[in-house]
Amino acid sequence: MKIKRLGRTGLKVSEICLGTMTFGNQADEQTAFAIMDIADHAGINFIDTADVYPLGGNLEQTGSTEIIVGNWLKQRGARNRVVLATKCRGAMSADPNDEGLSRRHIIAACEASLKRLQTDFIDLYQVHWPD
Repeated sequence: MKIKRLGRTGLKVSEICLGTMTFGNQADEQTAFAIMDIADHAGINFIDTADVYPLGGNLEQTGSTEIIVGNWLKQRGARNRVVLATKCRGAMSADPNDEGLSRRHIIAACEASLKRLQTDFIDLYQVHWPD
């Protein structure tokens, strides 16, 4: 797998990034683990997720993709070999302040992602789409 620098971050990532937006809805945890195992074995060290995933889910499923990714990272002891990217912006509940790009929501969303991902750091934190 080719490795490239990620902009000016100092991080080195695989040329291919594994997207996870179907984990927890179209792909259950067992299937998602198999996909991440194959990617890991192929040398993919870059995983992208988001707080609002899985795609096509409902508010009750929101965040389940990050939980699955976090479970895999922990069970496989993979956190130190993976560059982890996640995002915030979308509605996480019916609370009108639990979405968007306010300072309040970004901080709360980041803290919640850290818990779901079972890690104390996120390598690349992004805005999913503008307000």
